[in-house]
Amino acid sequence: MKLRIKDLREDNDLTQKEIARILMCDQSLYSKYERGEREIPLNLLIVLADYYKTNLDYLVYRTNNPKII
Repeated sequence: MKLRIKDLREDNDLTQKEIARILMCDQSLYSKYERGEREIPLNLLIVLADYYKTNLDYLVYRTNNPKII
């Protein structure tokens, strides 16, 4: 599944290590999420949506509107 998590991280000038710390996982695992090598669990997507103040549909390319509805 293609996600916007890399774009959001880079747009916010954050490192993979910083986001991995927020998600309480290893940087190497988070890197696999960004590359699509591992599927990110829903609970972590929710954490990222809350962190970036966006919605899940935006994270998974179901909408181009990042605003929370």
